[in-house]
Amino acid sequence: MSVLFYIILSTFLITLSVWVAVLFLFLKQEILSKIVLLLVALSAGTMMGGAFLHLLPEAVEEVGYDNLALFATVLGSFAFFFLIEKVFHWRHCHKGQCEVHTFGHMNLLGDGVHNFIDGLVLASAFLIDIKLGFVTTFAVALHEIPQEIGDFGVLIYAGFNKKKALILNYLVALSVVFGGIVGYFLSFYVQDIVPYLLPFAAGGFIYIAASDLMPKIREEQSLSRSVNLFLVFVLGIVLMFVLKIL
Repeated sequence: MSVLFYIILSTFLITLSVWVAVLFLFLKQEILSKIVLLLVALSAGTMMGGAFLHLLPEAVEEVGYDNLALFATVLGSFAFFFLIEKVFHWRHCHKGQCEVHTFGHMNLLGDGVHNFIDGLVLASAFLIDIKLGFVTTFAVALHEIPQEIGDFGVLIYAGFNKKKALILNYLVALSVVFGGIVGYFLSFYVQDIVPYLLPFAAGGFIYIAASDLMPKIREEQSLSRSVNLFLVFVLGIVLMFVLKIL
């Protein structure tokens, strides 16, 4: 079988991790509302962990410690996501009515960039060695499952209904397939592209986690529940660390 076939198959299998969130569709609303903040905390932790433990170290390794453009890209991405969020807020909430919070759109945008990069990484691995490609697929899948569950919770918290949140999450997940195909056809140029897509995605993840998700967690008044949310947040970071050392 061709390398392209393996790339498409593996990236498509990764998109199926989104459907783990289907399990939450069967929960009663009152039960779902109790665990939404836990999912938000998990997503915030995985975003921070993904940015600082995966995306940025890989970008530094590719570009080098002294490359100012890399860190400027992170800062520029942070500013870009801030600008886009303000545009969303002005268009949808400037009259005081906001059915869907803007960080839901930001989460979809950031996740799409991240998934596209995952596709590029997978394509590079398969082009080097088929076995390495499958090992990388397994690692990415382990990363995607907790992230997609968290993302589903974020979209619910942002105001999307469960069905729409699931559909949008899956459509965004398909960007990993697109990334894999692009990576295959641009295989000789991927190394020049990835180093600057990585910090861009990292900047977006840092912005979403720090400016939107963590403040929502901080609003919790109960001390015991705040401790639980913090522990779940740390769990998200730990999951990213474990995946890093595997």
